[in-house]
Amino acid sequence: MPGHATPGWYVISLRARGEHGPVRNAAARAGAGLIPISPWRLHLREDAATRERLLAALAAPRVIFTSPVAVRAARRLQALQERPGQRWFAVGSGTAAALRRAGVARVDAPARMDSEGLLALPGLADLRDAQVGFVTAPGGRGVLVPALEARGARVLRADVYAREAVAPSPRSLARLAALDAPARLLLSSGEALQLVIDALPEDLRQRLRRAQVIAASERLADFARTHGFTDIVLAASARPADLIATAKNAPAPAA
Repeated sequence: MPGHATPGWYVISLRARGEHGPVRNAAARAGAGLIPISPWRLHLREDAATRERLLAALAAPRVIFTSPVAVRAARRLQALQERPGQRWFAVGSGTAAALRRAGVARVDAPARMDSEGLLALPGLADLRDAQVGFVTAPGGRGVLVPALEARGARVLRADVYAREAVAPSPRSLARLAALDAPARLLLSSGEALQLVIDALPEDLRQRLRRAQVIAASERLADFARTHGFTDIVLAASARPADLIATAKNAPAPAA
């Protein structure tokens, strides 16, 4: 049988270990190869204290979920169900879809799928003396809780999963070192990029910086610039389909 053709370009994914599947599939449909460089793995929490905080968050009049993983982790602990008068919010369409699959019919999500877009939703404008459930993980989305509290909200936070830092695999680093085709770095988390940069030897940092960055938001684009990346294109959202579509249609980066 003939071997597989070598892809003409690659995407570099910084998703958690074991979470690259959606990016891999989208990249394959676009004719791209994938180099996964995981800075962390996910740990879904199941202890009693987390369950108690989640129950409190889900009882609030407004409930915010920050990622599909947060939905997955919460469902392991508690059935998700709307209460009369509640409003549920998601940072992006992927999280909103996960909530609907979990049984929450009405979910507000912004067209601009990032923290700033969420904060612009009318349902989160006036939060004086309001309780807001916030289902998430430690780290990430760092602007949301301070912004909600500045609007007068009492935030009931439930960290239902955690990101545990891991060293990039030697195989992934070897593939990055040997890369001789155009590459796009998919950027949906500044924290992930920081961990990877910190973990790489200097020669691989320079190789990574030669990749074209496909950033999920203006904030992430600015973050990439502060770390020495110069070729940056803005995607519509952090969804794999949007990131890959932008990568496919962007001007070709240098090899």
